[in-house]
Amino acid sequence: MNTQPETWKLIESEEVANCRIFKIRRDTCARASGGAKHDFFVIENTDWVNVIPVTKQNEVVLIEQFRHGSQEITLEIPGGMIDGDEDATFAAGRELIEETGYEPREIIFLGKSRPNPATHDNWVYHFLASDCEKVRETAFDSTESIVTTLVPFDEIPNLIAGGRITHALVVTAFYWYSLYNQRS
Repeated sequence: MNTQPETWKLIESEEVANCRIFKIRRDTCARASGGAKHDFFVIENTDWVNVIPVTKQNEVVLIEQFRHGSQEITLEIPGGMIDGDEDATFAAGRELIEETGYEPREIIFLGKSRPNPATHDNWVYHFLASDCEKVRETAFDSTESIVTTLVPFDEIPNLIAGGRITHALVVTAFYWYSLYNQRS
């Protein structure tokens, strides 16, 4: 009887699509113990960040934007891709300013998770941004349209439970925040 799941040996790998912000590759693999070959598809992404921005009045700075995958407007926290060799904490602050115009007093790392290890190869880093203040207006590129809204922090669980916040990575960030509070 196996006590560990069996691994797969990579035989060859081939890029099948370059989609500007991610690539798709086909990995041909075989079970480590031998056996038939199978193709698996992996979405190669840069690492991401997301940020729970909280004002001095204990309000969460949330954003609303249209998402093409689900074809709906979603309620989320700011976030995005880490650019090049950028530090994750720096990327979190940059994304926060770019998407909301808010600047934090402090950025605190909460944890990291895999968005979907079945198909993605990247990490998402979750942060808390404390004592955020609006310092400038936002300027979006031609593909962005984001609306910022402030919500009292104690309303977040109801927004999740009620299905208003549905983005899994946003829910995960708030879980990391709850763990942070338990440790503090």
